[in-house]
Amino acid sequence: MSGPRSACDLCPRRCGADRAAGERGACGAGRALVVARAALHFWEEPPISGERGSGAVFFAHCPLRCVYCQNALIAAGEAGAEVSVGRLSEMLLELAAQGALNVNLVTPTHYAPEARAAVAAARAEGLSLPVVWNTSGYETVEAVRANAGTVDAYLSDFKYADAALAARYSHAPDYPEVAIKALEAMVDEVGAPAFDEVDGMPRLVRGVVVRHLALPGALEDSKRVVRLVHERFGDEVLLSLMNQYTPVVAALAAAGDARAARALGRCPELAGRVSGEDYERLLDYADGLGIEDYFWQEGGSAEESFIPPFDLTGVRERSRA
Repeated sequence: MSGPRSACDLCPRRCGADRAAGERGACGAGRALVVARAALHFWEEPPISGERGSGAVFFAHCPLRCVYCQNALIAAGEAGAEVSVGRLSEMLLELAAQGALNVNLVTPTHYAPEARAAVAAARAEGLSLPVVWNTSGYETVEAVRANAGTVDAYLSDFKYADAALAARYSHAPDYPEVAIKALEAMVDEVGAPAFDEVDGMPRLVRGVVVRHLALPGALEDSKRVVRLVHERFGDEVLLSLMNQYTPVVAALAAAGDARAARALGRCPELAGRVSGEDYERLLDYADGLGIEDYFWQEGGSAEESFIPPFDLTGVRERSRA
């Protein structure tokens, strides 16, 4: 299948929207495939971005729609342009021609059939880069299985261990149980991390990186996530602990966004940042569990520009002479 579902079940919400007829799903997506940016991205983990950059394609809309979303503009579908599967395939080839280490499909779950079709078409035209599926972790096992043969590596969030926190921030109390089953399927499909070398640096060619973004006031849940992932998967996955939380919701509320203002009214803690002390406590906790190799970020990461401009870079079809 290479188009939207008539009764959409692509994500765990299984909303049943008739997207083929133009109805919008819980993710906000309808019939059209919408992309906001396709460009080299330098802010992923080192074996994904390297020195050349990851060939990141940012899709519009999102099944999870966390209230604190760092990419709120595209998650809400407020940026992006409609493209064909053929154009998406061309984007992947253009990113490869720019020297990308991989092609990195960012939040593609609700466009999974189109994404797989575009990868297949690009491979038929010579694409040989690893394909990274960059996801919130809110995936069905069936969706992960369907990616077999398309996806080489997963860059997957594990946002919450606590169902109440998942309900509060993502309206998804089933997130912890869904995410662990999805991770099991990912590891089963792509195996343990494997690397080659590009420019004298390791490049991830297979495997799973599990990301956890520390949230303000949620240190204990972060510890539970680290323990859960470590005890279940050990060195079968690479763990990445991030301190780049930026209070986007507060900025949007201050700019007059009514939805953000309501979210901030319910969750005022999201107006703050993660303290350096709490992040250090999380790293110390990981060390204490005996996790010897994981990714972590330098202090002040939240001040840097981790959020790219969703200005249709690389999306529009290039004119031909």
